[in-house]
Amino acid sequence: MFEQANLREPRNVLGDWVLRGAIAVVFVIFGAEKFSSDPGSSWAKLFEQIGAGQWFRYFTGVVEILGGVLALIPWTATAGLALLACTMAGAIVILVFVIGRPADCIFAAGILIALIAFWRSRRS
Repeated sequence: MFEQANLREPRNVLGDWVLRGAIAVVFVIFGAEKFSSDPGSSWAKLFEQIGAGQWFRYFTGVVEILGGVLALIPWTATAGLALLACTMAGAIVILVFVIGRPADCIFAAGILIALIAFWRSRRS
């Protein structure tokens, strides 16, 4: 009876690769978009509102690409997921307190929750 309580279901390796691949693709694409040279792009305008300078846009792009790549590699996936979760938490804080548009953080909050849920599922 107690033996069954300690048994864990084996992790689905293919599902793990698919989810990590999807996370990597999404964050590499969003990170690469931040390197647009168009000063009228939505990312340039958003980071202008933040007021930290355009270097912060490039830094965020590098962090997102790095986090996506790290999430793809099995032995660095935890570090990549943590980096991306911190990025999404930072986006939420900036949208709520710096820009003053709390409704805009729903997308970032959803991604943050999904990243945390995926990380927790990998731990078991």
